Amino acid sequence: MDSFVKMNFLVHLRSCSKDYGGIMTALGSDSWWKKTLYITGGALLAAAAYLLHELLAIRKEQELDSKDAIILHQFSRPKNGVPSLSPFCLKIETYLRMVDLPYQNYFDGKLSPQGKMPWLEYNHEQASGSEFIVDFLEEKLGVNLNKNLTPQERAVSRAVTKMVEEHLYWTIAYCQWVDNLEETQKLLAMSGPLSDTLKWLLSHLNGSMVRREMYGHGIGRFSKEEVYALMEKDMRTLATLLGDKKYFMGSKMSTLDATVFGHLAQAMWTLPGTRPEQLIKGELINLAMFCERMRRKFWPEWFVEVDDVYYDGDSESSSGGGGSPTGQLDFGLFSRTDTLEDSEASSHSAGHTHSNTPDSEPSLFDSDVGTGSDNDIQLKEEIMPDLEV
Repeated sequence: MDSFVKMNFLVHLRSCSKDYGGIMTALGSDSWWKKTLYITGGALLAAAAYLLHELLAIRKEQELDSKDAIILHQFSRPKNGVPSLSPFCLKIETYLRMVDLPYQNYFDGKLSPQGKMPWLEYNHEQASGSEFIVDFLEEKLGVNLNKNLTPQERAVSRAVTKMVEEHLYWTIAYCQWVDNLEETQKLLAMSGPLSDTLKWLLSHLNGSMVRREMYGHGIGRFSKEEVYALMEKDMRTLATLLGDKKYFMGSKMSTLDATVFGHLAQAMWTLPGTRPEQLIKGELINLAMFCERMRRKFWPEWFVEVDDVYYDGDSESSSGGGGSPTGQLDFGLFSRTDTLEDSEASSHSAGHTHSNTPDSEPSLFDSDVGTGSDNDIQLKEEIMPDLEV
């Protein structure tokens, strides 16, 4: 009996060894690996296509008609209440509010034919690139925030705009999408079973793109310390230019204010504990006051804590996470009544009057925050209670 069991065991062992050898032979064959790679590659491509579809969130259930309406295409709102992680999207949306033009947001994630974001549709015409969008609105709707500027002031405004958009922008993007990628990833607003995967994919794709484009620009060839040194020089230049003025070109608003606000808001409210936040909320406090002034005037639904306007060395308290809402109020149709008493931007409304329809009454942008010097003093007292005004 023992010999019979032993013989069966040896036969079974030989069979297993043969099967194991066959498996290892198959694993070592080129054709097996090729098939596996093809199958894996196909699965990855299918997953990428699905993720891209979810990422773009293309909504075909709603047909948009830009007849006599401004349709603003931009990225989705982030989770922390800031309107956009894109300085250019925030610039254009703020500009539309500054010139008192009703518009409708469309967060479809679809880029313009030129591959740009944001882009705009009006009367079935398109404009992309923030500078060309402003030119388009000036031509089609007669708005102009720079009409009171002298030729010299216009030249200064354009020079500063190029510094901000072609230089400072890359240093802020580096801080967002390279040096603080994981924190920025948390701000992305996505839902669903694959939301974490989508956030990781989007943030790392964008981070890689920023690195590549920064290298092509030239600024990405420098070290981290050198990039931040360049950023600090730009921010100090802006602080010096602003001084104790209300807006960058004086007492009246200009397009430059929308440009600078779109970029500095990223340092103010999306990069807690970082060097740009420490600068703007600390030593360069006049820039923080400018950002807060713009936020109060044109974004009353965008709530931040008072202590989120200055830097106290505590990244948790300076991030504004304690009492701020978890998301930006997502109004679909935007318009505001004429409350810009300190500017002449609403003079274009002679041919574009606002009717009191259910969609526009009450106004989404009526703010009780004044614009005179008394309010500037009040703002200083709120954000710097221990300092003399």
